[in-house]
Amino acid sequence: MPSQITSRQRAETLIEALPYLQKFRGGIFLIKYGGSTMEAEDQVERFLVDVAFLDAVGIRVVLVHGGGKAINARMKDQGLVPRFVGGLRVTDAATIGIVSTVLDEEVNPGIVAQLSRLGVKAVGISGRDVFTALKLPPVVESDGKEVDLGFVGEAEEANPAPVLAALSSGVVPVISPLGALPTGEPMNINADVSAAALAAALPATKLIFLSDVPGLMHDPKDDSSLIHSLTASQTEELIDRGVIAGGMIPKVRSATKALSHGLSKVHFLGAGTPHAVLLEAFSEEGVGTEITQ
Repeated sequence: MPSQITSRQRAETLIEALPYLQKFRGGIFLIKYGGSTMEAEDQVERFLVDVAFLDAVGIRVVLVHGGGKAINARMKDQGLVPRFVGGLRVTDAATIGIVSTVLDEEVNPGIVAQLSRLGVKAVGISGRDVFTALKLPPVVESDGKEVDLGFVGEAEEANPAPVLAALSSGVVPVISPLGALPTGEPMNINADVSAAALAAALPATKLIFLSDVPGLMHDPKDDSSLIHSLTASQTEELIDRGVIAGGMIPKVRSATKALSHGLSKVHFLGAGTPHAVLLEAFSEEGVGTEITQ
């Protein structure tokens, strides 16, 4: 079907983007994406085209990815049943081996290859070379029983050196959600929290969480209840009221922590919106939810 957009409208769109291109050129956009956003081929392709565009106009992009579905599939192939407690994967010695292999040897190189096909120079970096992890304490279940999560941690510290080295060479770093204990043992870490820690350490111009929902909403079942903008203190009010709940809480709190370390804005975007990253960065209206200090 022929495009209904005229040549003049295309030009006006480019002109609208001009001040944003000038503002962000040379800046760092750290984008975390994972979950179901990695499984829909059309969404992945659109997102990586966005990355290629950002790279082409001189914006330095850092990707932190997930890979839970691929890990689950590999565990099933080996006769293992994934177990989650409080939204966290219980990761024993056998599971951490699978997690490390799938993330660093399958998912990460796959993303690098896709970017290469789009003309983007990219390099895979294991999160073990970036994040120093701290083992999480046992989780208490509803029956009062404590569960040791095993090789599960959080990013205690982010080392930006290998990421900055890649960026200085004009290469997009693609980072797996792994960390390492000071002893060198690999740890399965929360990609959202890790991305926020790295964004603060770089520091990034923008931190973007790309997920399967349009942004933060008053009612998760109603897209029209999207919250376009709010402050860090307002997020805590929404958590207290139960508006922000479940897995969104660590995402939002990691975002506000990054803001407290100097970032100006954090964005929550939905991968279902075509080219959401470009619309947020280069249009007057923007999309999704932005959180400011």
